[in-house]
Amino acid sequence: MSLRETLQSHVDDGTLPGAVAIVDRDGRREVVAVGSVDVEGSRPMTEDTLFRFASITKPITAAAVLVLVDEGRLALDDPIGRWLPELAEPKVVRTPASPVGDVVPAKRPITVFDVLTSQAGWGFPSDFSLPAVQALFPVQGDGREVQSFPEPDVWLARLAEVPLAYQPGEAWLYDTCSVLQGVLVARASGQSFPEFLAERIFAPLGMADTAFVAAPERATAFYKRTPAGLVLADPPDGQWRTMPALPLGSGGLAGTAGDWVAFGRMLLAGGAGVLTPEAVRLMTTDHTTAAHREIGALFLEGQGWGMGGVVDIAATEPWRVPGRYGWVGGTGTTAHVVPATGTVAILLTQVGEDNPVPPGWLRDFWRAAAA
Repeated sequence: MSLRETLQSHVDDGTLPGAVAIVDRDGRREVVAVGSVDVEGSRPMTEDTLFRFASITKPITAAAVLVLVDEGRLALDDPIGRWLPELAEPKVVRTPASPVGDVVPAKRPITVFDVLTSQAGWGFPSDFSLPAVQALFPVQGDGREVQSFPEPDVWLARLAEVPLAYQPGEAWLYDTCSVLQGVLVARASGQSFPEFLAERIFAPLGMADTAFVAAPERATAFYKRTPAGLVLADPPDGQWRTMPALPLGSGGLAGTAGDWVAFGRMLLAGGAGVLTPEAVRLMTTDHTTAAHREIGALFLEGQGWGMGGVVDIAATEPWRVPGRYGWVGGTGTTAHVVPATGTVAILLTQVGEDNPVPPGWLRDFWRAAAA
């Protein structure tokens, strides 16, 4: 089944109102737009439709941190307390299962490397029941509710009250470190995070449509799946219409499929003047251990993690190619680069999934894109 047939089948059966996909194989580009921006069919999907990127923001955020590393304004072994003094002396629960009041000092400071690789000690493992993880939920919140987060300084102060679930470097934990990366960029650069991204990544790559705000006339509606069907969670003129108090490095960007492809091609080109080849290597190299992957098995499915994205290390499915790098988003998005084949593959939809396990329609896209 072709890429277009694959996506059209999921529109026809009501799984998705619409979708836009690009598979760019070393410049040979296939673009598919099917369905509508909403369930009412008010406007067809086009290549220029704006989508909530959700967690495929994470690789872009990691790249922003590495721009500062390339310039020597950050070093991988720097303690983050230099820029984020609120987090300079974190406490850690005695064991991952310990109550949040049973804490010990961190054995060492959290470093820039820890934050870049999601090993700082804050975040989500496979086991959400751990007391320190439960304490994190009110602070971390749902990254798709971008207007629900307070200003960066307030958010950091609240995070500082939550003990680490693991000692720095001992665990791979999802999501929180990407928010920290965005705040770190702002503190270390002296610019707002949106300004830094616009100047240092979006402008050089021609990503003119990527930002933390999306024009309603070009944006999709966003839906969540329920047993009763799709329910509107955010209209085109909803939470992405205005700049949030905390621009989320974990998932706050909106943009077009073509813009993310430009970012992916930069990675495949070894940085293309935005990053050094060494920075790209750091981003796209697995930094996990077997213990890390076990703690994060719900998210990683046995694969590794670089900086801002998964790194495939085992060819367990037809689309799994060692070295494949990218991620998925909770608004129904996925984007990867495959260095072995020179491919960038992205799918943008407007249906969120609350389960970290990829749904069947997403796997169907990966299969079609790898064909």
